[in-house]
Amino acid sequence: MSNTIAPVQTQLATAANVQLSSCEIKSEPPPDGPWPKAPRDIQQRPVSITLDGSTIFILAFGLVLLIHFVGSHLAEVLVGLTPVVIVVHNDYHNFINLGPGGTPSTFRGYLRISWLRLWAIRDPFTAPVSDPSRIPEEGILSRHQLPYRPGPRPLVAGIAPQRQLDQLGSRPCYLSLRRAMERLSMRSPVKFGTERSCLEKHGLALFARHPLQTNCQGEICHVHDSDHSMHMCLHPDDIKEVLRKGWGQMHPLARKGWLVKMPVSPDFVMVYAPRNEQELQITYRIVEAAIWYILAERIELDSAPNRF
Repeated sequence: MSNTIAPVQTQLATAANVQLSSCEIKSEPPPDGPWPKAPRDIQQRPVSITLDGSTIFILAFGLVLLIHFVGSHLAEVLVGLTPVVIVVHNDYHNFINLGPGGTPSTFRGYLRISWLRLWAIRDPFTAPVSDPSRIPEEGILSRHQLPYRPGPRPLVAGIAPQRQLDQLGSRPCYLSLRRAMERLSMRSPVKFGTERSCLEKHGLALFARHPLQTNCQGEICHVHDSDHSMHMCLHPDDIKEVLRKGWGQMHPLARKGWLVKMPVSPDFVMVYAPRNEQELQITYRIVEAAIWYILAERIELDSAPNRF
């Protein structure tokens, strides 16, 4: 699977006035069952082959026998296909290592992702063009601009699933984010609900019961159990702010498909996992912007007093 390495943010933690701290969570489990398990390391292996002396001897002897018994032309074809098989095998295992997501972790799912990869966007750090005919007409994050996310962007890999490979974030912050989504649905059950993600097929999602626009049954956002990152739809104005300040990046398939129908809309964004309480508050603001985009209504996700 291809990895995306983002430009390093030059702003330091002092620019965002961010201090590392723990997130507070309640001890009771969520209503949908026990807390999800802690995140695991998501490994992506490069293509590499190590040959010792005996292996080199066996390969050389086998190549001589291959040329002798099947002919030079067929031997050339078989030798030429060998690195292709190795690359595909490694790429398939990297796809499996990303864990469960919207695409089944099967070889058929891998073939689908390999096809969609041909249509993936080349620059995940450029926002889409705003459509003036859509409601709401503008975003809300620019009214009180986000601080810069401190440090470099995380390494991101995959298409469906798309995952962070490092900086997996704070587990207490992740649990606090889940609780905030669930509290919102309990506070306003006529407008919101929480359920398993329609897009991701795994992880908790926040839904709008009467959305103005959405790309999957009113889903506003969902959070990943594996790496604690999120996916959501945002207004292009807010996408520009999120990308510019280093809080996320575009989904690889967030584009208008002319020949192939994309499974997500052009405004679909990954938001990186919050690593501390201050970053969690920024994530709340971004989720509120997603709610604004889906409902054209200002909703506060969390009532914590320390808001940026």
